[in-house]
Amino acid sequence: MTLKGKRILLGMTGGIAAYKAAELARLLGKAGCDVRVAMTEAATRFVTPVTMQALTGQTVWTDLWDPRVADNMSHIELSRDRELVLIAPASADFLAKVACGLADDLLSTLVLARRCGLMVAPAMNVEMWGNPATQRNLRTLRADGIAFAGPAAGDQACGETGMGRMLEPADVVAEVEAFFQPKTLAGKRVLVTAGPTEEPIDPVRMITNASSGKMGFAVARAAREAGARVTLVSGPVALATPAGVERVDVRSARQMFDAVKAAIRGQQVFVSVAAVADWSVKNPAKRKIKKVDGRAPVLEFEENPDILAWVAARKSAPFCVGFAAESEKVAAHAEQKRANKGVPLIAANLVQEALGTDDNAITLFDARGRHPLGRGPKIELARKLVAHIAGMLAKKRR
Repeated sequence: MTLKGKRILLGMTGGIAAYKAAELARLLGKAGCDVRVAMTEAATRFVTPVTMQALTGQTVWTDLWDPRVADNMSHIELSRDRELVLIAPASADFLAKVACGLADDLLSTLVLARRCGLMVAPAMNVEMWGNPATQRNLRTLRADGIAFAGPAAGDQACGETGMGRMLEPADVVAEVEAFFQPKTLAGKRVLVTAGPTEEPIDPVRMITNASSGKMGFAVARAAREAGARVTLVSGPVALATPAGVERVDVRSARQMFDAVKAAIRGQQVFVSVAAVADWSVKNPAKRKIKKVDGRAPVLEFEENPDILAWVAARKSAPFCVGFAAESEKVAAHAEQKRANKGVPLIAANLVQEALGTDDNAITLFDARGRHPLGRGPKIELARKLVAHIAGMLAKKRR
């Protein structure tokens, strides 16, 4: 699912992070959204309505008593055709208003009178964020079902550092995309492994796999978008953690195995995407191995634990999904792996076409046969995979 055609009301409150709302409006428009903007009086002190009108191509609304609305009820009419009200930035003051149901200007009244969903992107000083009053308001808002985009920790305009920084516009757009995804895994707990493992030869050399981790991270993001509580066990990769996902970093196959064993209890779904090394060096050197007369060192290997097989063999095993990255005979090897591991679903692809890329072509194999997902961005394929998993879980319950 894309954002094309989605009707969003972007509400802006006062704060230095208001400059990010201009880029946010541009990105939402670029994604195909119909963006309407409503601003508080304080927001207009940071970014002018003219700027937002130029970026969205639509009238910007600031006044509760604006006579341009035929019945003079802009707080009602402006949100009735919207699918989401997104407040970005959302100041501490505005969040307090929403938590208490106050309505003393156009934006707060509009929020109270809306019928569609509400998402807030908080932006405030670290001390304001940590204040007990703000935290109390946040608990109320979450209990009311309001969605959050951030905040993040980092440097703030005031010169201080900590939690309360508004997410970057591209990250807010990702949260909006997540909002509109079907919540097919709502309430489920999902454990995902991703990336390569590194098996040491000596303190500076290792055996590893050519895996970027992108597919595993996409699966973790898609599962979280579908409403699951997601834990991601990742090998060494240079990727940002998907929003709302708990991440555990490991290096070796045995460390990954230990992390999975520690996290597996209570999980309903396990997706093994990681390219785990099949073997490790039995006795890695404690010091760097030196070249001696051009003679190559002799390495003795031992087999690493089979993480997927171990999880699938548990008495109360979760629904297990494996990945098969093959260089040839994809279908034959995928079916064999599904049988050997004893898992209900395998996702397979040609490794030559997937490594390090942002797109992929995947085919799913289950007891009913094969299900090609086609070629596309890895996040789109991950969403299709999650939908397939949800469908199999629903049939299993019936």
